[in-house]
Amino acid sequence: MKISEEDAILIKNLHLSKKYGARRLLNEFPDKGWKLGTVDKLLKKIRKTGTIDRQPGSGRPRSVRINENIENVENFVLSQEDKPKTHRSTREISRETGIHRSTVHRIIHRDLQLKCLKRRRAQLLSEANRVARLTRCKQLLKRYSDHAVDFIWFTDEKVFTVEPPFNSQNDRVYAPVGTKKRLIDPSRLLRTRSTFSRSVMVSVAVSEMGMTELIFVDPGVKVNGQYYHDVLLSQQMLSAIKGVAGDTFVFQQDSAPAHRARDTIQLLQRRHPTSSALTSGRPTVQI
Repeated sequence: MKISEEDAILIKNLHLSKKYGARRLLNEFPDKGWKLGTVDKLLKKIRKTGTIDRQPGSGRPRSVRINENIENVENFVLSQEDKPKTHRSTREISRETGIHRSTVHRIIHRDLQLKCLKRRRAQLLSEANRVARLTRCKQLLKRYSDHAVDFIWFTDEKVFTVEPPFNSQNDRVYAPVGTKKRLIDPSRLLRTRSTFSRSVMVSVAVSEMGMTELIFVDPGVKVNGQYYHDVLLSQQMLSAIKGVAGDTFVFQQDSAPAHRARDTIQLLQRRHPTSSALTSGRPTVQI
């Protein structure tokens, strides 16, 4: 039986202060369940080192997590630094090095002190895209004062699918031991999905002053330039923003085709003669 750290401290204090031996300790604390050999081994360690802490280099020497294997795992797991997309998983590293997968995992986290970061999908930006975005941001900062930034309203649309998220690791079916898979009802084992999942498109405008209510696009309608400026913008979005901000605000759109369509810009300029647009391609309308 392993002695806990609290019990080890108690044994050390009694041995150093009252000279208790192993048998005396067992007689004094019969409910602890200590073994005579374990207590005697701990007392020998205390007499030799004066502490109950583990000494560097003690214990069984490593046979797998040696310097050579650590270096091999490090070369595989960090290979993507110089050669993108050449990263290997722990399973692949285990197969190529002959080291058990759990040992590879320990080397990565304990010896190399590395943590795993999950890759995420993102839009690829070229150098021209980066320069254009930086230029547009500078134009906005130059055009509006710090006080006017609070009045800028940003709008966008997003499609939400009704299909629920699915994680294959957590979607399991339990059956009695000895049951063959072919005897289980297929409806319990198969996860079906529709060819075209139902979806809904939602539009909203946000600013430092707050946000509008969610505006739902009619089902089956494609948001082209005509629908955007005839229905979404004219009948819903602008009036919703005015309900929060009043008559003075800056309407900022992104570069979606429906947003920068000629009819959309002409509609805004016709309804609001003082409006204008940035030359960077991201229409900005001051209401």
